[in-house]
Amino acid sequence: MGKVVGIDLGTTNSVVAVMEGGKPVVIANAEGMRTTPSVVGFSKDGERVVGQMARRQTVLNPQNTFFAVKRFIGRKYGELNPESKRVPYTIRKDEVGNIKIACPRLSKDFSPEEVSAMILKKLTDDASRYLGEKVTGAVITVPAYFNDSQRQATRDAGRIAGLDVMRILNEPTAASLAYGLDRGRSETILVFDLGGGTFDVSILEIGDGVFEVKSTSGDTQLGGNDFDKKIVDWLAEKFLADNGIDLRRSDRQALQRLLEASEKAKIELSAVSITDINLPFITATEDGPQHIETRLTRSELEALCDDLLTRLRTPVKRALKDAGLRPDDIDEVVLVGGSTRMPMVKDLVSALIGIEPNENVNPDEVVAVGAAVQAGIIGGELKDVLLLDVTPLSIGLETIGGVGKKLIPRNTTIPVRRSDIFSTSENNQNTVEIHVVQGEREMAADNKSLGRFKLYGIPPAPRGIPQVQVSFDIDANGILQVTALDRTTGREQSITIQGASTLSESEINFAIKEAEKFAEQDRQRKEKVEKRTRAEALILQSERQLREIALDFGMQFARSRRQRIDNICRDLREALQANDDRGIDQSHADLQDALYELNREVRQYYADDEDDDLFGTIRDIFTGGDKEDKDDYKGYGRDSGRDSNRDSSRDYGSRDSNRDSNRDYGGRDSSLDSSRDYGSRDSNRDYGSRDSNRDSSRDYGSRDSNRDSSRDYGSRDSNRDSTSRDYGSRDSNRDSSRDYGSRDSNRDSSRDYGSRDSNRDSSRDYGSRDSNRDSSRDNRRNYDRTDSSSSSKPRPTYRDNWDDEDDDWL
Repeated sequence: MGKVVGIDLGTTNSVVAVMEGGKPVVIANAEGMRTTPSVVGFSKDGERVVGQMARRQTVLNPQNTFFAVKRFIGRKYGELNPESKRVPYTIRKDEVGNIKIACPRLSKDFSPEEVSAMILKKLTDDASRYLGEKVTGAVITVPAYFNDSQRQATRDAGRIAGLDVMRILNEPTAASLAYGLDRGRSETILVFDLGGGTFDVSILEIGDGVFEVKSTSGDTQLGGNDFDKKIVDWLAEKFLADNGIDLRRSDRQALQRLLEASEKAKIELSAVSITDINLPFITATEDGPQHIETRLTRSELEALCDDLLTRLRTPVKRALKDAGLRPDDIDEVVLVGGSTRMPMVKDLVSALIGIEPNENVNPDEVVAVGAAVQAGIIGGELKDVLLLDVTPLSIGLETIGGVGKKLIPRNTTIPVRRSDIFSTSENNQNTVEIHVVQGEREMAADNKSLGRFKLYGIPPAPRGIPQVQVSFDIDANGILQVTALDRTTGREQSITIQGASTLSESEINFAIKEAEKFAEQDRQRKEKVEKRTRAEALILQSERQLREIALDFGMQFARSRRQRIDNICRDLREALQANDDRGIDQSHADLQDALYELNREVRQYYADDEDDDLFGTIRDIFTGGDKEDKDDYKGYGRDSGRDSNRDSSRDYGSRDSNRDSNRDYGGRDSSLDSSRDYGSRDSNRDYGSRDSNRDSSRDYGSRDSNRDSSRDYGSRDSNRDSTSRDYGSRDSNRDSSRDYGSRDSNRDSSRDYGSRDSNRDSSRDYGSRDSNRDSSRDNRRNYDRTDSSSSSKPRPTYRDNWDDEDDDWL
C-alpha cells in the first residue's frame, strides 16, 4: 500500500500533511506555500489550473474560475439560499435537481464533487512529489455538522481523484488529535472551528491516548465568507446610493473585485482599527469611469456582523448543553480556522467560556495535522491512540402520518448499530417503503431526506401483523447503511444511503475516467512547456558560448564551428514556431551534441597550453632560465594568437625572459633598475595634494627607494625622461616617443593611438591599423624562453579578423 496522507479540504484553502518519523509534517505545494487555495480555473486555451494560479485569474476570468465549492457538495439546488447562489460563476440544476457548475470555456458542466476532486488531485500530486512515492490513500476531513450525503459526496470526490479514502474525519476531532497528541494530562477541551464556509463546535475529553467526543454542533452555511459578504453589501449599497448602480448584479468582474477587496479589508482590520478600500475603475457610466474610495473601521465591521456573531453563539450553547457541561467545566479552548483571527470572534469565545483561547496551534494547519495523525493510526505508525467520534445529527425514518422516528440520536459514539421493529399500516400490504431522514425536527418532512428504498414480498396479512426489522449501521466515517428484514419470510433488503445530490456509481466511474483524461492532458501540457523551455534555454546558451569563445580564442577559431551550431539553432527555432515536437526533440539533441564537441575542443586546447607551460617551467628550472618570469608570470604565458616571429620587445603576456632586468612590477629583485618601479615611485611625481618637493627616498610600496625621481604618473612633466616610459609589458628599449596618456604636445607625433593630430605617423595608429605597420608592432606573441626554438602553439585572438564584415554577431 502506498503512502496515506491527511487532507483538510477547506472552503477557502486546503492543506495536506503526512506522518514522518512519528511526527506530522505539513507539505508545501509546488509553489512553496503550505496552504493551497481551493480554487479551480480554466484558462483561455482550456488548460486547467488549480490553487494560486487559478486564484490569480478570478477577476479577469470569473465565469471559468470556481471557488467555495465545498458549500455545494452533497446538496440539492433547491436547498441553496439566495445568498449561496451569489457567486461570479454560473450554477444551475440538472434534470434531477442536483447542482451543476457551468464552465463556458469547455462548454460543459461539472458537479461539485468533480471540482473538489481536482483540488484533491493537486494536493496529492504535491505530496507525491515531496515524498518521492505515489500517494494512494487519504484521510479527508469534513465539517462535523456535515450530513450523510455531504460525507458521501466528499468520499466520492476522493475516489474521482484516484484516492482510497481511508477515513472521513470531523474537522474539530482532527484538531483535537493535533492538539492533544503529546499532552499527558486529562482535560476537557472545546474546539471552535470557524473556517471560510462552515462553522463547527466540538467538546472532547482527552487523556491517556483516548479522544472521546462528547458533543458536536455547528452551521454548515456560516463562515468567513459571510463576513466578507457583509462588507460587499455595505460597499455595494453605498455605491448604489451614490451612482444608482448595483454592482452585485450588473458586472461579474466588479462583484469579484468587491469580494477580494472585502476579504482584504477584513484581514487588515484584524490588526488595525481602520483601513482604506480603494477600487479604481470599478465600472463606467455615461459620466465616465467610477471608483470606490472609502474607509472602514473595526467598530463598523463589528456592527455589520452582529447577526453573524449571534449565529455563532447558538451552536456553542447547544454543544455545552448536549455534553451536560457548564462553561467553567472547559479547561481549554482551541481555535481552528483562519476566521478565528478576527478580534470580535476571540472576544465572543472569551465571553462565552470565560477563559482566553489557546493560540499555540496554527489555525490554518491544525486540521490537516490531525488528519495526518489519524492516517498514522490507521497505518499503524501510531499506537495506543483511540478516537471515539460521534454522529452530529439524529438519524431515523418516517412512520405513519409523516412523523419521524429517531433510531440513532445525535452525539452517539460511532461506529454504531441500532435496530427497531416496524409493521404495515394497511391490510394485505406486500411492500414497505423505508424513508431515511436526518435531523432534529419531529416531522420527517422538515428534516434532511437521505434516501428511500422498498422491501418487497411481504406475505398478505392484516395491518400490524408483519414484522419488519430495520437496522441502521454507521461506520467510523459517519456513513450510514440501512437494512430491512422481513422476520416472517427472512427476505432482506439493504442499501447504503446515497444523498440526493450524490453521484450514482456510473456517474462516479465516468467522472474518474474524465479525471484521468484531464490528468493526462495536464501531464502532456506540462511536458510540452518544459520541452520548449529547455529548447529556448539551450539556444541562448549556445549563442552565449559562441560569443565567449570568440572573445577568448578569436573569431577565426569560432567561425569554423559557428556554421553548424547556427544551422541547428535555426532548425530548432523553426520547430518551436511550428510546434513540431519531433523536430524539437531532434534539433535539441543535435544542438547538445554540437555543444559537447565544442566544449571538448576548448578543454583540450586548455589542456595542451597547460602542458606547454609545465614543460617550459621544468626546462627553465634545469637550464637556469629567468626566475622573474617563472615567479611573476606563471599562468599568463599563453599565446594570444600573435605571430611568433614578432619583435620580442612587444610582449604583452608572458614576456621575454631576456628582457631588461630593470622591469619591476611587484616584488621583483631589489637589484632592478630603480627607474622601472611602478609601486613606490619617486616623490617628485605629483599625486594630487602631495608635496612635489618631497624626499626622493620616500617609498610608497615595496619597491626600492632609489628609483629615478623623474617618474611622475599624475600630472606628468612634459620634459621627463622618455626612456623610462613603460606602461605594460613593453620592452624598456622601445621608442621613447610612445605616448599612452595625456602627454604634452612635444611628444613624437608618430605615436598616435586615437584622436591625436593628423601629422603624426599613421603607422602608429591602433584603431584601424595600417597594413604596412612595423612588424615589430604587430599583434603577435612569442613564447621565447632560454631556448629560442622553443615556443608554444599560437592561439587565435579576437583581434584577428576584427573588421570582417560577416562577424556582425558579436
